[in-house]
Amino acid sequence: MREIVVVIPTYNERENLEPIVGAVLDQPLDLSVLIVDDNSPDGTGEIADRLAAEDPRVEVLHREGKGGLGTAYKAGFRYALDRGARYLFEIDADFSHNPDDIPRLYQAARSADAAVGSRYVRGGGCENWNAFRWMISRGGNLYTKLVARTRTVDATSGFRCYSRRVLEAIPLDRVTSQGYAFQIEMTFLAEILGFHIVEVPIIFTERRGGESKMDSTIFWEGLRVVWGLRHKYADLVKA
Repeated sequence: MREIVVVIPTYNERENLEPIVGAVLDQPLDLSVLIVDDNSPDGTGEIADRLAAEDPRVEVLHREGKGGLGTAYKAGFRYALDRGARYLFEIDADFSHNPDDIPRLYQAARSADAAVGSRYVRGGGCENWNAFRWMISRGGNLYTKLVARTRTVDATSGFRCYSRRVLEAIPLDRVTSQGYAFQIEMTFLAEILGFHIVEVPIIFTERRGGESKMDSTIFWEGLRVVWGLRHKYADLVKA
């Protein structure tokens, strides 16, 4: 496994997996791809195994069932860290995030501690979203900033690059949220632990194929998790 690892969680992404892996591997970096598949019933895991057999830069971590985005990323982080990764990416499998932005996030993370692909800083934005979707996302970030007192503008972004030192310092066993709340919780922890997060403008687009995993439970979890973060990590906030 290379020092740069792009972690791609999958559940029913057979339409997107091969193209997204190819686009990531085409980037001008010496990197590996780690696919974390939650026993997708549509055959995504079998496609992942074929890609790994065809290219040594691809590895697959199979999980027993659908455990959620947060646990998938944590499993992927631990797997990659155990194998020497120094920079670890999060990216969606559905082309919502442009793989061509990976080098920019990597360079930003090298000069800081972590880089977040931000939709809400100058130069960033969203394509093919209706007003309601934009309001939910923007409102969630403003709510996070107000309640959890985070500084990162796009705390819900799922396109990130963490340096090894950040993930080794964050108590992953205590991170229990899923969905975009996982991104908020990780942002909050990185900030209170004193790490420098750089926001890199990106354009977020609607998924190419397959079905969205967003539902009302993810929304309500976000509201609940944000409200309790400062209490949950009071020992670290005071440290």
